[in-house]
Amino acid sequence: MRILKTLALTALTALVGVTLVAARPAPITSKPFKGLKANTGTVSADKVNGRIVLTLSGDFQAPDAPDPHWQVVDSKGNVYLLNKLSIKDGKMNRSVTLPVYVKDVSKVQMWCAFVEVLLGEAEFEAVVK
Repeated sequence: MRILKTLALTALTALVGVTLVAARPAPITSKPFKGLKANTGTVSADKVNGRIVLTLSGDFQAPDAPDPHWQVVDSKGNVYLLNKLSIKDGKMNRSVTLPVYVKDVSKVQMWCAFVEVLLGEAEFEAVVK
């Protein structure tokens, strides 16, 4: 009897886990980056723990600029300058979690904070909330 209860509980746990995974929507992918210096790859948006997480595609190449940063534009046109793209040892911040005060995203931009110029942007078909 105890074995049957254990098997039933295991099966129920597995079923709940599969349901939770299936309920999570797929990431939304932007149109390709277009711009003077950032014109390769796309960005995907996913919801993790109630916050929007943006991730660059594998074919994205860092723009040749002195200080590129992540920047997002929301549905009202507000612009938010975020993390620096390049980090120590030639690596790149390929992903960024948006602050709680950024409620949605319509565009992702690469912004040069040194020269203060737009390097390129990728738009989403619909606003990501």
